Amino acid sequence: MVGLGKMGGNMTVRLSRGGHDVVAFDVDESVVTSVTEQADRSTGAHSLADLVEQLDAPRTVWIMVPAGDVTDSTIDELASHMEAGDVVIDGGNSRYTESVKHADALNHKGIDFVDAGTSGGVWGLAEGYCLMIGAERSVFERLEPIFATLAPPDGYALVGEPGAGHFTKMVHNGIEYALMQAYGEGFDILSSSDFNLNIEEIAEVWRHGSVIRSWLLDLAASALQKDPGLEQVSGFVQDSGEGRWTVEAAINQATPAPTIALALFSRFASRQDDSFANRMIAALRGEFGGHAVQARKR
Repeated sequence: MVGLGKMGGNMTVRLSRGGHDVVAFDVDESVVTSVTEQADRSTGAHSLADLVEQLDAPRTVWIMVPAGDVTDSTIDELASHMEAGDVVIDGGNSRYTESVKHADALNHKGIDFVDAGTSGGVWGLAEGYCLMIGAERSVFERLEPIFATLAPPDGYALVGEPGAGHFTKMVHNGIEYALMQAYGEGFDILSSSDFNLNIEEIAEVWRHGSVIRSWLLDLAASALQKDPGLEQVSGFVQDSGEGRWTVEAAINQATPAPTIALALFSRFASRQDDSFANRMIAALRGEFGGHAVQARKR
């Protein structure tokens, strides 16, 4: 496992608890020490070359690093140490077009590439991770015990060839944008009404039996329990890039996606105002993903 942040570290622990031997690397050696102390069947590596050397062939290396240049350089360096028959899995939020390029480049060296769209956030250690996997079927079947350990029951699938995993995760995140926007706006309407409504209580009631119950609603209730008026949260809502890519894909395919597009533009607008809706969306991102939340200015 390369990259031991909020997700990679917990995934290492979950794999170890599931009976897998894991070699773990991060550029921050203190994080390596912390994770390997929690994962009994794991050992630390001092470099990518050291990590590859500690693995028996055929090797499987799962990377959980930021998308873009960091992912590119990590894959390039790993490829310089790995051999034909080895596998690189990218579980980060890479753009699917980049994953197609990575698969093609590694294929020329005989190294298999898997893109694993990974959802679960900071709750994945306990609840498991939803995995949307792009790979050749034979590679998927060989690695399936890893996916089965990381995911809850029925929480993983081979969705297509390399690139398809991150494409599916991209659309997943686009849907997430729209759902969060709807919750944010609904709670904003409640908060702004002339009635003296207990928003925290309403969120809790909706969790039980309503047609809009969901994990995001559970997290909204959790955020409101901690801070009923969301007074400690700024309405500045960041975007990871996947919402933009989803809208771009919709445009390229001429597929109408007005709700997802509007949710993306609302995030841009959040950087200009401080509405309750945007504070709810910012709080939800903090709840499910451990994403940084800006403190509200007084």
